[in-house]
Amino acid sequence: MILVPALNEEAAIGAVIQEVRQVIPGVPILVIDDCSADSTAAVARQAGADVLSLPTHLGLGGCVQAGYRLAFELGFDYVIRLDGDGQHDPRYIPQILEKLKESGAQMVIGSRFLDEDTPYTSWVRKWGIYFFRAILRPILGKPVRDPTSGFVGVNREALALFSKSFPLEYPEIEALVVLQRRAFRFEEVPCQMRPRRTGRSTITATRSLYYIIHVLLGVFVNILKFERHRWRR
Repeated sequence: MILVPALNEEAAIGAVIQEVRQVIPGVPILVIDDCSADSTAAVARQAGADVLSLPTHLGLGGCVQAGYRLAFELGFDYVIRLDGDGQHDPRYIPQILEKLKESGAQMVIGSRFLDEDTPYTSWVRKWGIYFFRAILRPILGKPVRDPTSGFVGVNREALALFSKSFPLEYPEIEALVVLQRRAFRFEEVPCQMRPRRTGRSTITATRSLYYIIHVLLGVFVNILKFERHRWRR
């Protein structure tokens, strides 16, 4: 299944679905409409996707978790998530899926920065990614080049976990910590990002400090939960 969380993406979502269809004809596509104020849901249905319209705005993490839970209940073994704004190139979906199957890892990340020559979109994002790489290295026990990527694939083991518990806001980094606490593995495959077709990223320069603090607190809480559970056993 292809999972596409979306909020007010009526100008881009149709083209995203069409591109996915061109790469993998017949693949189930599920758009999770996070209570959009525009015609995102209608455009997605017209393009041929199934749509789960949330009754209230849950944010990215809640939106993704709703999709994971439904995919798990429907019996899917693999789910590839990509954004509805057109930044993630569907041509990389087969590489992510192949890596999931051959490696046995529970998560595969479409990484923009496996190649050191890949440019960053801004100095804020560049140093933020450097910071989280340094923080995550001792926690995960291995390096991660693109910890903030939302272009990810998961297998059924990860679906079972994430359908029950998933970070609600800025979930990508915390999700890696949740995986590690369960001794699950992740891998990365190279991919390229494209500019957004419409709209703007919610991670602006003014929100970057909040993002860093919020994610650090989430990582810390996840570690505390794991250690408390481990000592109780």
